[in-house]
Amino acid sequence: TMGRKLDPTKKEKRGPGRKARKQKGAETELARFLPAAGDENSKRLSSRARKRAAKRRLGSAEAVETHKFPGAKPLPGKLPKGVSGGAVQTPGKKGAQFLLHATQGRKRPAPTLSSEEEEEEEEPEEDGVLNQGDLWGSEDSDADKIDDYGAGSNSENEDEDEELLPIERAARKQKAQEAVAGGQWSEEETEEEEEEEEKGSPESGPQKDDETDGGLQINVDEEETFVLPPAGEMEQDAQAPDLQRIHKRIQDIVGVLRDFGTQREEGRSRSEYLHRLQKDLATYYSYGDFLLGKLMDLFPLSELVEFLEANEVPRPITLRTNTLKTRRRDLAQALINRGVNLDPLGKWSKTGLVVYDSSVPIGATPEYLAGHYMLQGASSMLPVMALAPQEHERILDMCCAPGGKTSYIAQLMKNTGVILANDANAERLKSVVGNLHRLGVTNTIISHYDGRQFPKVVGGFDRVLLDAPCSGTGVISKDPAVKTNKDEKDILRCAHLQKELLLSAIDSVNAMSKTGGYLVYCTCSIMVEENEWVVDYALKKRNVRLVPTGLDFGQEGFTRFRERRFHPTLRSTRRFYPHTHNMDGFFIAKFKKFSNSVPQSQTG
Repeated sequence: TMGRKLDPTKKEKRGPGRKARKQKGAETELARFLPAAGDENSKRLSSRARKRAAKRRLGSAEAVETHKFPGAKPLPGKLPKGVSGGAVQTPGKKGAQFLLHATQGRKRPAPTLSSEEEEEEEEPEEDGVLNQGDLWGSEDSDADKIDDYGAGSNSENEDEDEELLPIERAARKQKAQEAVAGGQWSEEETEEEEEEEEKGSPESGPQKDDETDGGLQINVDEEETFVLPPAGEMEQDAQAPDLQRIHKRIQDIVGVLRDFGTQREEGRSRSEYLHRLQKDLATYYSYGDFLLGKLMDLFPLSELVEFLEANEVPRPITLRTNTLKTRRRDLAQALINRGVNLDPLGKWSKTGLVVYDSSVPIGATPEYLAGHYMLQGASSMLPVMALAPQEHERILDMCCAPGGKTSYIAQLMKNTGVILANDANAERLKSVVGNLHRLGVTNTIISHYDGRQFPKVVGGFDRVLLDAPCSGTGVISKDPAVKTNKDEKDILRCAHLQKELLLSAIDSVNAMSKTGGYLVYCTCSIMVEENEWVVDYALKKRNVRLVPTGLDFGQEGFTRFRERRFHPTLRSTRRFYPHTHNMDGFFIAKFKKFSNSVPQSQTG
């Protein structure tokens, strides 16, 4: 019946609780780290037993000042994945390890010990094997804190009255982890270095220490001229790269190449230095040879290193005010009241805001959900500004997902006219529908065609925006996989598709339009093959000419690149780079179509 009371004595056991289940998950997860399974009981200690063991081990430690950190031993041999890479040890104290580490997923750092926390700490990892205590470091550390609280508050409390309360300890532990997470190693960097160091031999353990000690000697040697190392040393470098030494060598080689006549070693050619530099940059920044070779062709040396560095840090978070629903100053005020620290994006944008930090998730504020703004990279606002849509026009956005540019066009047109938002990927169109509804866009039709089917599907537009699919070499900070997973074939495949799409886009524009007849082509790639080359091809194949983009910053496009020569008007295209404009790498070209006829001799 409804009101029956539950008798606690008859309560049946429901199987393992949350903690047990969690540890079980972690067990399978960490199976490869654990020693061969012996006797189950011998291996598992209760959390309290672990703490007592830790206390016994730390016995004399109470007498010593806290900052000597007794508990941790240096790790012999190969480090387990969790503590390689980002580990930066303090010089001198070989025992203590400050792990500056991006805490995420299973890579749980060993938090720095302090006397309040010593009871808390699990045993240090020994012989490169994670012990049972580290099953705590499974997916979410949230439940750990609950468990700590429970464990600490029973019998341990009698002999810790003078210590902090468990909840304070848990809070302090969390603070330490958050501080650690803010450390200067970005997650990608630590992962790459882990991979590099893991390939290495046992040197990778104490390696960081030697570097910090070696800091002084390095400065002494600086007066000597730089000498290219012998091939044997190179081989050894490939085995276990010493990143600090490689970084020093990169700087030295760049220095030599800047003043090659006086600095070079007798009998060494420029190409030898460049070859060595390419190898070192590939190791240090984890690039494949193909992409790095391309970048070395594209940038002068001084800029190359700046570009590679810029790809290691994320771009600022930017958002675009949705002027269909609010004004920028009102939005800024509302977000500031929610604890968001922001500024206007720049003189060039009337609607953009840049977010420095926020106490609330910026993609889930009531303002976001009400459609007052769109999270959008600064570089994605530029093509729409170049397109300059006018009210009551017919506009085609050929590759529209996830709808940032489409909704920007709609707000510039004040929801008048009509926009056809097309994308070849049905999955990605879902996000477009969601965003357009949220932002209150009502002048847009969504279509799902391969862009190459236009203008057969529908043509005669006043303006067309083609944000072409590309290799993504401008957004390496968002997708580090690009560093190694692209080759010549990928670039040429993209370029071929881009040429087809661009001709279709041009054919979809009505040259006779009263207000328009314009087309904007853009990519988030910095490759000449996908940008100037594609644009130059279109100039030959169709009755279009390049016009200024109307953007007053950005670098001019190339009119010549290595053995290629492009039409001189390519000066009016624009390139944007992470290291110069602090936005994603981007390319924008604006065409005016002056005749609807297709040049007969060279039909596409």
